[in-house]
Amino acid sequence: MMNKNTDIIMSYSYSYSPATPFSSSSSHSMDPIIWSKLPPEILEYILSFLPLKTFLNLRSTCKGFWSLIFSPPFISKHCSPTASSPFSSFLLLSHPQFHRHFPLYDCTLGTWRNFSLSLSDSFHSFPSFSTLISSGGLFCLSDSTSCSLLVCNLLAKSSRKIQYPSFSLHLEHLTFVTTPTGYTIFVLFSEAASNCAFVYDSKVQTWKRFRGFAPVLGDNHQQQGVLFNGGLYFATPEPFSVVMFDLKSGRWERPVWELPSHHLTFVRLVSDGGGKLYLVGGVGSNGISRSIKLWELGGDGNYWVEVQSLPDLMCRKFVSVCYHNYEHVYCFWHEGMICICCYTWPEILYYLLSRRTWHWLPRCPSLPLKCSCGFKWFSFVPNLYASV
Repeated sequence: MMNKNTDIIMSYSYSYSPATPFSSSSSHSMDPIIWSKLPPEILEYILSFLPLKTFLNLRSTCKGFWSLIFSPPFISKHCSPTASSPFSSFLLLSHPQFHRHFPLYDCTLGTWRNFSLSLSDSFHSFPSFSTLISSGGLFCLSDSTSCSLLVCNLLAKSSRKIQYPSFSLHLEHLTFVTTPTGYTIFVLFSEAASNCAFVYDSKVQTWKRFRGFAPVLGDNHQQQGVLFNGGLYFATPEPFSVVMFDLKSGRWERPVWELPSHHLTFVRLVSDGGGKLYLVGGVGSNGISRSIKLWELGGDGNYWVEVQSLPDLMCRKFVSVCYHNYEHVYCFWHEGMICICCYTWPEILYYLLSRRTWHWLPRCPSLPLKCSCGFKWFSFVPNLYASV
C-alpha cells in the first residue's frame, strides 16, 4: 500500500509542477525507493499540508488515502479551533420545482453559486422522502413509505439508515440537532389515546420512548425544537408560551420566564448552538403584526432583552408576503445570522448579529418570476468529520 501511495504522490507532484525551474536531473529526489521507505506518520504529516479540497479529489485513488482523512494530522489541522474552514457556508433552497436539486447561496462570497446540490445519486435508496432537515453538516431525511430516516454526510459520502421506532405511528415535530459528540433525533407520534415522544441518540444508536406528553404544541407539525441548555424548546400556539423537553429525563417543563410582550401575533425560537436563545415575534393585535422584534434571553435566563426591531418598510413587506398567516413563518440560525423565512416567499429576511443590521437575501436567479409556494431554506455548513 505504501508503494502505491508514494507512486500517486510522485505523479501528483509532477502533474502540478509544470512551471518549476528544476531540471530533469532533479527526478532523483523523487526516487520511489526513497519515498517508499517513509514512515507512515511522516507521509501523513506531508499530506496534511495539501488543501483539503485538493485532497478530496485524490481520496478515491486508493484506500490508504481515504483512511488518511481521519488521521490525527488531518483532523488537528482542518478541525482545530484556530483553523479556518476550508469550505464556504451555504444557504440551501428547496422548492418543488427543483426536484432533488437545491440551489446554493454562498454566504462567504455573498452570491448564488452557478451549480446546485444534487441528491439524486446520494439518496437513490430514498426515492420518496418527504422531509429534509439539516444540522452541523449532516442531512436527515424522512421516508414514510419505508418508515425510516436517513442521516447522511454528503461530503464524506457516508450515511446511516434508522428505522422509525414504530411502524404504526405518524411522525410529527421531527427535530434533528448535532452536538460535538454526535446527534439527537426527536419525534412525536400520535396514537389513538395519547401522544408519546421518542429520542434517538447517535452515541448508543437506540431510541428511547417517553410517555405522558401533553398535546400543547398544536397542529403545526412542521415546527422543530431548538437545542438550549440540554433541552429542546418549542413555542406553543395561542395563548403563546414556551415549553421545554428535557433530553435526559424526558420530562416536559414550562420555563419560569414570561414572554416579552402580551401583544404577540407569532413566536419563533432560535438557538445559536453556543448558549444563546433568541425569540422572534410579531407585535400587534387581532392577528395583525404592526412590528417584528428580536429578543435574547437574559444572562441569568429569567427575562428577555430586546435586541432590535425590524425597520418599518421591511416589516411591511414581510407581513404582506405572509398574508398575516404566520403558520408559514419559520426561523433558523446560520453562521451568525438569524434567518426568518416564509413558505410562500422565495426570499430570506435575516439579521446579522455582528453588524446589528437587517437584510434581504437576493432572490435566486434560477427561480422563474412566477412560482408557487413551498419554499424551504436550510443552513448547510459542510463538515467532513461530522459522523453519521
